[in-house]
Amino acid sequence: MGKVLAILGGQWGDEGKGKIVDFLTEKADVIARSTGGNNAGHTVKVGDETFKFHLLPSGIISKGKLNVIGNGTVIDPKVLLNEIQAMESRGYPITPNELAISASAHIIQQKHIDEDIESGGKVGTTGRGIGPCYADKVRRVGIRMGEYATKDTIPSERLLPFVRETYRILNAAIDEGKNVLVEGAQGSLLDIDHGTYPYVTSSNSTAGGICTGLGIAPGRITAVHGVFKAYVTRVGGGPFVSELGSEAQLKKEPSIEEVKRDMGRDGVAQLRRRVLIKANHDDAYNAGRYLRLQGMEYGTTTGRPRRTGWFDAVAAKYAITINGFSSAILTKLDVLSGLREVKVCVGYELNGKSIASFPTNIRNLEKCTPAYRIMPGWEEDISKVKSFKDLPKNAKSYVEALHAIMQIPVSIVSFGPERSQTAVLDPRMFF
Repeated sequence: MGKVLAILGGQWGDEGKGKIVDFLTEKADVIARSTGGNNAGHTVKVGDETFKFHLLPSGIISKGKLNVIGNGTVIDPKVLLNEIQAMESRGYPITPNELAISASAHIIQQKHIDEDIESGGKVGTTGRGIGPCYADKVRRVGIRMGEYATKDTIPSERLLPFVRETYRILNAAIDEGKNVLVEGAQGSLLDIDHGTYPYVTSSNSTAGGICTGLGIAPGRITAVHGVFKAYVTRVGGGPFVSELGSEAQLKKEPSIEEVKRDMGRDGVAQLRRRVLIKANHDDAYNAGRYLRLQGMEYGTTTGRPRRTGWFDAVAAKYAITINGFSSAILTKLDVLSGLREVKVCVGYELNGKSIASFPTNIRNLEKCTPAYRIMPGWEEDISKVKSFKDLPKNAKSYVEALHAIMQIPVSIVSFGPERSQTAVLDPRMFF
């Protein structure tokens, strides 16, 4: 029987799952998406090329691999068709050998987008019709891809050759000894059941969504690995215990596009240096802004600046518990370079009492304040490092501290967007 490995987000999404999936795709035969829609945004950098995916699995750039969009997803046909055409224009022809779309996946209609734009703002949705489409699915009034693809329209005719019963394809691949890589969308803290409700997505972005969203039995999943940034980001509303600065301060901040337009590339670098000086004088907002500028923390799908904060180990351990993560994959360690000290939230205080577990009651979570462990930072640029042992002492100590706090192995450390900027600490955990 083949291996089934899942790569899921351990935070509020944007953890770098696309880069990790691309890195692991070499030894995979099938790459599958199980949940979500084009509210997901995965960025993959290969050499001088940068790819941004919203519906297509990140494995689509690795020729000869089958990519599956599962039944648990919701699909905007025009968006998907535009993505396919964009890839083909870049020299990546997509045939039914490269892509299979579940006949049971639900279709996002214009009415869903209109409804989302009108009512989704209060929880910070992307306005792409995801929630209303899932709502129609649950009300049993939705349209599925198998029905849509037989309609007489240009998008449906173009997509029809890709539409199949993907549960059969996936289970047959596993039976044949092939390796299946599952690419998660969003993050565990955005799960409709286990996330910070109501500030969540509309699907199960935790491990349970793999089974329902692809038609794979639980016993066939070999391992689930959680991707965590070396810090934390969040887009949209909702509680964020370790946040640096406030939403009000973020709203006043110019976008990166405005900064580039007004200051140019050199100006952005100068701004980052000025912000770092303030961050190293214990200015919380500027520490958060430094992470934003250093990590280019602006939404792949929406372009919105992301809220930033120190690594939250309380939330991380909650994600580990509900997913059963076999290991933690740590990304964007390089973004912390330059900071005089780095912090890890190791506990919460609620109503004057220390708590070690993550509250699922949103009102309690909103009242929590962080308890930090402070560690020395590092000045060295680690983007050219080739292995974990070559990292600066303080960077290694930070990773080792997260391992000890989370109590699961750290299997991969990433310190840049390129495939080469990746250190595998335990290759036995993968294909």
